[in-house]
Amino acid sequence: MFKGSNVALITPFKNDKLDAEAYIKLIHFQIKNGTNGLVPAGTTGESPTLSHDEHQKVIELCIQESKGKCIVIAGTGSNSTKEAISLTTHAEKVGADAALIVTPYYNKPTQEGLYQHYKAINNKIGIPIIIYNIPGRSVIDMSVDTMSRLFELKNIVGVKDATGDLNRVKQQKDKMGNDFIQLTGNDDNAFEFNKRGGVGSISVTANIAPKLCSDFQKASQIESNDARKKAAKLDKILQPVHNSMFVESNPSPVKYAAKLLGLCEDDVRLPLVKVTDSAKDIIKKTLVSSNLL
Repeated sequence: MFKGSNVALITPFKNDKLDAEAYIKLIHFQIKNGTNGLVPAGTTGESPTLSHDEHQKVIELCIQESKGKCIVIAGTGSNSTKEAISLTTHAEKVGADAALIVTPYYNKPTQEGLYQHYKAINNKIGIPIIIYNIPGRSVIDMSVDTMSRLFELKNIVGVKDATGDLNRVKQQKDKMGNDFIQLTGNDDNAFEFNKRGGVGSISVTANIAPKLCSDFQKASQIESNDARKKAAKLDKILQPVHNSMFVESNPSPVKYAAKLLGLCEDDVRLPLVKVTDSAKDIIKKTLVSSNLL
């Protein structure tokens, strides 16, 4: 169920308010272009600067507009266990298929603290939970052993792995088996990640290149020479796009790219700022060379 191309949806703003019209447009753009899953209110969706009401609203809108055409993995993480439970409970109530829960940032819990955080959320809800392990932003790195303990709980089903360490794929597969869902959070390593046992991605690039990302993921999951060649070809096209999406802090570059494609404005909330002119140049040239613009 949770595989293939899943998009870490941006949250469009206009005059510092949620632009619901543009957000709905983005959702239908994803559905039309073969995206498997929508991930609202994640870090790419600027969840740290969304109000509690906005956070709930973007999840509700996503579920309403997808109408069963795409799965919805709601971003409901927080560095407060109580708040994460509240957000995840709401997501379940309004119909989310799963929750993506990031490791608690700033607090810097121990491995036991991580275990107890996820266990507390697990015990309060009834939908699948995907762990989001991103030490580059959260400071902490969940160990494979801690993940294995969590996988024994009823709702923990997999990980969005943004460690950038491809050795983790095999380590996690050896420890938890094939039923443990592994999605990469790094667009640039998706090809190799899937080769080693991953089943898809939660992608930033898919915001602006959903069909390319969807076609790539489908091809990379088929065990044949032709499919592998197709996946390699698509990966080669996508690599410069992936790189340009991180030329400055995410999601400012992808929002600028979305603006160029007429999908939404490039407004972000402080402390993020719009991309610089030099970054705009890189992004625009990359979209042109990749035939996206």
